[in-house]
Amino acid sequence: MTFGARYDAALLDRGRLCVGVDPHATLLREWGYGDDVAGLERFARGAVEAVAPLVSVIKPQSAFYERFGSGGVAVLERVIADARAAGALVLLDVKRGDIGSTSQAYADAYLDPASPLAADAITVSPYLGFGSLQPFVETARRHDAGLFVLAATSNKEGPEFQEAVTTAEYGGRPVAATVLDHLRRLNDGAAPLGSFGAVVGATIDGSGLDFDVNGPILAPGYGEQGGTTADIGRIFGASARHVVASSSRGVLRLGPDPQAMRDAVRRANEDLSGLPG
Repeated sequence: MTFGARYDAALLDRGRLCVGVDPHATLLREWGYGDDVAGLERFARGAVEAVAPLVSVIKPQSAFYERFGSGGVAVLERVIADARAAGALVLLDVKRGDIGSTSQAYADAYLDPASPLAADAITVSPYLGFGSLQPFVETARRHDAGLFVLAATSNKEGPEFQEAVTTAEYGGRPVAATVLDHLRRLNDGAAPLGSFGAVVGATIDGSGLDFDVNGPILAPGYGEQGGTTADIGRIFGASARHVVASSSRGVLRLGPDPQAMRDAVRRANEDLSGLPG
């Protein structure tokens, strides 16, 4: 079963919310845990235990685990396994982007089931040229995994590159539009949905971009960062049916109380159920 098919089924079954399990040092302190590997594990696995049975996607941000070295990466391996055991898809937020054999090594680390870090999908950056992602694309296809490619992000620095216009040789269009064009081609003819998705902020303007890529869309910035269900409908139109909205702090700040986190997930999924679907 391809990642696109699993993703489509998960959104129908578990709703449109993705919870980012991002162990910021400030959140560890707010939960009363130490900023160390033991605190990291209690935090991350506690959050996953509370919410993974209720959401379609769990999204650990790799950097918050890597900062603890090998012990933190070992925790990340357990978080991935826990989330999958609870029935959630795991989108590992690594934002890798390189060329040739290095891209292949990253792809093998995160997408090959033989790796302890293997996830259902990962985030990748196309800014060494979309063609540089080919090892990721081929590996994802081989293992029925997925990719979410940075396209139109909501950080204030993003437009410097993403809204820049390419030369006539490359279509004379904004870089973000070019990324979406590539995704549209990768997903052409896939049913019920392709496996190659876009990362598009839930707070951007979005005008002039066509988000119908026949693939998944991750919309970070929902909730406490200001993005609303109405914004997602406005930005994506009919393609909103393929959007999973990502929230981290809006859920995690309620911990370590598992019931409070579960209630927040249920409220968000109910709110997002108003999107086209």
